Amino acid sequence: MKIRAVTGVKDILPEEIWKWRFIEEVSRKTLEEYGFAEIRVPLFEYTELFLRSIGQTSDIVEKEMYTFEDSKGVNISLRPEGTAGVVRACIEHNLISAPSMEKFYYMGAMFRHERPQKGRYRQFFQIGAEAFGSEGPQVDAEIISMLHLLMDRLGIRDTVIEINSLGCSACRPEYRKALKDFLGTKLDLLCSDCRRRYEVNPLRVLDCKNPACKDAAVNAPQGMTCLCGSCMTHFESVKEFLTELGVPFKFNGRLVRGLDYYTRTTFEITTDKLGAQNAVAAGGRYDGLVEDLGGTSIPGIGFALGMERMAALLPEEMQRPNRIDIYLAPLGAEARRRALLLLHGLRSRGIRAESEYQERSLKSQMRQADKIGAAFAGILGENELARGVLLLRDMQSKVQTEVPLDQAVEKVWEQILKVHT
Repeated sequence: MKIRAVTGVKDILPEEIWKWRFIEEVSRKTLEEYGFAEIRVPLFEYTELFLRSIGQTSDIVEKEMYTFEDSKGVNISLRPEGTAGVVRACIEHNLISAPSMEKFYYMGAMFRHERPQKGRYRQFFQIGAEAFGSEGPQVDAEIISMLHLLMDRLGIRDTVIEINSLGCSACRPEYRKALKDFLGTKLDLLCSDCRRRYEVNPLRVLDCKNPACKDAAVNAPQGMTCLCGSCMTHFESVKEFLTELGVPFKFNGRLVRGLDYYTRTTFEITTDKLGAQNAVAAGGRYDGLVEDLGGTSIPGIGFALGMERMAALLPEEMQRPNRIDIYLAPLGAEARRRALLLLHGLRSRGIRAESEYQERSLKSQMRQADKIGAAFAGILGENELARGVLLLRDMQSKVQTEVPLDQAVEKVWEQILKVHT
C-alpha cells in the first residue's frame, strides 16, 4: 500500500514552488526596505507560551494545537502562530527595550488541527512581521500601508483592507458587558461553540463563520460605541494617516481577531476570490503581550499573511521563470565528455546548466530541454566538435547561433544576461 501525505498537509511541488519563491523574495525586499530584520524561531515551544499569549479559551488552544509530552513529561506544542515565539525570543535575548523601535519578520510553517478545506491546512505557511516600541498610530498606518504596497508589488488585486478598533483594557470591559447583554437574548440561536464563547469571551462570537450565529449577531453593538477617549483618538488618527498615504480601507465594526492578545487597531486584507477562507493577511496591535510574557511594558503591532492563499491569488498571466539557463544536448561519447567540462565552467560562472548523461536522440533531448524550462539549448555533436563550435538555440524564438567552443562560457553568459535584463 502506498504511503500518502498526512491529511491536511500538502506537498509544494516544483511546478508551483516558483510562486512561493516569488512571494518570499518580494516580501523580503519590501520588509527590509521598511527596516525589518529576519528572525527564525523554533517550530515548537513550551505549551505554556501559547496558553499565556493566545488565551486558554481560544479555539486554537482548546481544539487546534498539536501538543505532546516530551521525555520529561513537559507539554510541548507545535507553533500555531508566529507572534508568541517572536515575543518570547525578544524577551529572552534582550532584543527590545523602550523607547527604541525594533522590527522583525519571519517565514515558516504553522500547525493547527483544523478541518481541512480549500485555503486551510493543518500545516500552513506564513510570512509575519512584528514591530515593537511605539504605541503611536503612525506605526499602525505604516504597517497597513506596507501590506498594501506588498500586494501591489505582487500583482494581487481585488483585495479589501478592513480595519477596526478593539479598545484597551480600560474600555473593553464596558463593550464586553454590552455585547454579553445583547447575546444573552440570542443564546438559543447560537451554536454550541458560541454558547461557550458567550461565557468566556463574547467578542469571539462575532468571529464565528456559522450562518446562524452571524445572523443572530447582525445587530450586535459595536465596540466603537464604547471606546475611551484615548482609543477613539488613536483610531481616528490611524484612519487619517491611511487617507494621507492614499491607502484605501473599509471600517468593519464586527472585525475581531481570534487571539486574545489583540488591542486597539485590528485589520484584515480580504478577497472574494477564495471562497469561505477569504482572509489573505491579518493582524493588529498587542500592547500588553510583551509584559504578559514576562518582559517590560513595550507596545507591539504585527501581522501574518498566508502563503497558500497568496499563491492562489497571483495573476494567472504570470509566467513561470526559466528553471535552467541552458541545457546541453551532447551527441556521442566525446561530446558528453566535453559537455561535462563545459557544464563545470558554466556552473562556476553562476549559470544554471543541465545536460544529458546517456545516449539519447537530439529530438528527445530537445523535449527534455522544453520540459525543464531551459532558456537555451547547447547542441554539441560530431560536426560541432570537428569545427570547434557550440550550436546555441534560443528555446523561445528557435533562433540558432554558433559560438566558439573555447569561448562558450563567456558567450552563453552574455546571452543569459540579455534574457534577464
